[in-house]
Amino acid sequence: MSWIKLEDASQLNTIKEESNEKPVVIFKHSTSCSISGMAWNRLQRNWKDGDSEKFTPYYLDLLSYRALSNAIAEEFNVTHASPQVIVVLPPVASTKVLPIIFSVESLTGKGWKSSL
Repeated sequence: MSWIKLEDASQLNTIKEESNEKPVVIFKHSTSCSISGMAWNRLQRNWKDGDSEKFTPYYLDLLSYRALSNAIAEEFNVTHASPQVIVVLPPVASTKVLPIIFSVESLTGKGWKSSL
């Protein structure tokens, strides 16, 4: 699995553009939190090669890029949390926050799609 590292606020414009082609997943991870580590490990174990065809995946190391995490919260109008999965859909104003995710199926399931 190749997740794109989020390291610069300019990448948020890229994410907005990419979301017009397919949903973008942002995983915000606190490397000092065991719950966040467990969620990240489970997501990595369950991510299949074909999932990158359905979503463009981004990874944010929250401790190293706290200001960027705040910019994400502001840009996408979401409350900061960790672990956190943010799914960016077109139009960009449509985002869905999944506070803790343990499987890729949670991303592709109908539950979150029907709540948009």
